[in-house]
Amino acid sequence: MYTFRKTAPAKSVMFMVNYDDGRTAYLWVDNPAEAGDTRTIGLIARAQQEQGSLPEGSITSIRRVR
Repeated sequence: MYTFRKTAPAKSVMFMVNYDDGRTAYLWVDNPAEAGDTRTIGLIARAQQEQGSLPEGSITSIRRVR
């Protein structure tokens, strides 16, 4: 017999980063607590750009995907 099983919460949160020239990149944040603060996500995106994980350019918007 099958029983209902709760799914485990996501361990990471995915964001879609849009640029002024129409490009789109994706950003994953491992800590769900940080994912709730939009200012923190902006800082993480800028840091990822400096490290080279996200493409350079002017970010127009960041939206949570999952």
